[in-house]
Amino acid sequence: MTVLEARRAGKDFLVGGTPVAAVREVNLSINAGELVAITGPSGSGKSTLLHLFGGITQPTRGAVLVEGVDLTGLDDDGLARIRRRRIGFVFQRYNLFPEFTLEENVALPLVLDGTPSARAAAAAREALAAVGLTARAGHRPDALSGGEQQRGAIARALISQPAVVLADEPTGALDTANGAIVMDLFRSLAHDRGQTVVLVTHDAGIAASVPRRIAMRDGRVEADGPAGAGP
Repeated sequence: MTVLEARRAGKDFLVGGTPVAAVREVNLSINAGELVAITGPSGSGKSTLLHLFGGITQPTRGAVLVEGVDLTGLDDDGLARIRRRRIGFVFQRYNLFPEFTLEENVALPLVLDGTPSARAAAAAREALAAVGLTARAGHRPDALSGGEQQRGAIARALISQPAVVLADEPTGALDTANGAIVMDLFRSLAHDRGQTVVLVTHDAGIAASVPRRIAMRDGRVEADGPAGAGP
């Protein structure tokens, strides 16, 4: 089943009043349960493509679909609902609120979606258990290691049981050991839970360790296939 699809998707940004193409005529389909790495040099369009799939930015041309829903046809409220309920985001810098405990940070997407606080807290504890952080639930982010904060961010991305998890350089701020733990979690999401995981990475070792790699250059897909294939 196709979960993410780009149809001749393009994205321009204005630079000094002149449109500059960050993504050009991208056609892609990504299925349920796939673990995919998007790679490419800085400025190749990989993060912009991830943001298009996440509804963070809208295409200038073409269409982007999530579970068959064309994001370009949604208003701001519709996009927000898709992002809260069907897409989980993981970023390099964790984006945890320092004044909240880890459990409160993880529960936040459900709270914002109107879930009663007791149910949201129970779901947060379940998500933290899935990433091995039950004992750290009551700690604030400044009491956690970088690896624990990133696993907490993954738990937050999982709490709404999204179809898609999008991760932008999720291991970029981690050491090798914690990066390996995070990648094992992503593999488990795809293999055991059937969730689609798409990550942007500069790390050649990580890109080579996943089943599918999409290589970007100059806003276009340069290669798409098994890790280790292509440029």
